[in-house]
Parts: sequence; structure tokens; C-alpha cells
Amino acid sequence: MIHPVATDLYAAKATLEWAVIGNGILFTAQIPIGADGAVVEGGIEAQARQTLDNLRHTLACAGGGMASLTQVLIYVTRREDLAVVNRLYTEYVSAPYPNRAAIIVSGFAREEMLVEMVAYAAMEADPEP
Repeated sequence: MIHPVATDLYAAKATLEWAVIGNGILFTAQIPIGADGAVVEGGIEAQARQTLDNLRHTLACAGGGMASLTQVLIYVTRREDLAVVNRLYTEYVSAPYPNRAAIIVSGFAREEMLVEMVAYAAMEADPEP
């Protein structure tokens, strides 16, 4: 059984939860949107920072933190943006580091997006239903 994580992130129009917990594992995909639901402007630095802020916020809402991460999959549309994402990532995540992969994609459902992160985290226990 899965349990949604209550966040105050923008309510997506798609049929999804920003995060769910099942069997003590948090599953989430984060994108660079602000409270208004718009993709933040300012290029890869602003978008990566917003995505990481959204991830940190979601983990906190679930009762965890960045140290709870077990794996992060980073998707970017431009290989050259990985250096910026990596620099910012080290501001948010410290040793022992979660497993990680970086993937270059041709685009996202929202064409103005430059980055998306899929993450998994170990949680103490599933929330009560």
C-alpha cells in the first residue's frame, strides 16, 4: 500500500502525487516549478536550484531529509548543463552520497524545462493511513 506525502507544492493537473511512500521507501519526481505552477526562468542554474529546493521540501514533509536519499536520477536536456547541476547538487547533498545517475534526454513534457530529478529515499516508517 502506498501513502501520499502531503506537500504544499503546486497541485499538478496530471494524475500524480509529488511523492508517495511504500514499504519504507519514498518515491518522487521533482521539476523546476514554483508555487505558481510555472517553470522558473533563469536557465539551468535557477531550474536546478528550484528542483533541489522542491526535493528538499518534499523530503522534509515526509519526515526525512537529503541524508535519507538512496538514489537520484538526474535528467537534463543539455550535456553541458551537468557541470552546473553537479555544483549545485553538492550544496544540497553530502557524504555518504546516494547512488546517482545522469541522463541526457531530448526533452520533457513541459518544453521549457531543462532538468528533472527522480529520487528514492529510505524513510523510518510508512506514514499512518
